[in-house]
Amino acid sequence: MSRARPAALHAAVTNDEPDAPRTIGAVELVTLVDFGRERLPARVDTGARTSALHVERLTELGNGRVRFELGGGAEAPFEAVVTRRARVRSTSGKLESRPFVSVRARFGDSEARIEVGLVNRAAMHYRMLLGRSALAGRFVVDVSRRYLLGR
Repeated sequence: MSRARPAALHAAVTNDEPDAPRTIGAVELVTLVDFGRERLPARVDTGARTSALHVERLTELGNGRVRFELGGGAEAPFEAVVTRRARVRSTSGKLESRPFVSVRARFGDSEARIEVGLVNRAAMHYRMLLGRSALAGRFVVDVSRRYLLGR
């Protein structure tokens, strides 16, 4: 015997309303259009305000620009304009200053410009973390599921 869902929950889960936020899982594949990186597994973390992207060999170039490598087979280093610097609490609880850059990201069939902090996440299972600011107004999260936007 199945229980009926309340109408509001049903709409959020099935995305029946055309302008309703889409439901995503705790892990989704993200394409970073500006960096040519496709289908990067990203951990969705509503406890984090900002998003983070794993980078290697981060170098400040001056004039508000940085150079970095994405690792994992990326061919060449990337350069980007720093949109801001912010102090962010790391997973270990320590405050650290991070540069943020703006990047076009594709989530399933939707695309948006989001801001990501550049940090070494080599010790983390997921090389990208999607925080609340990237999700706001676009998505609701069902943490019990994964890859709701497709594999």
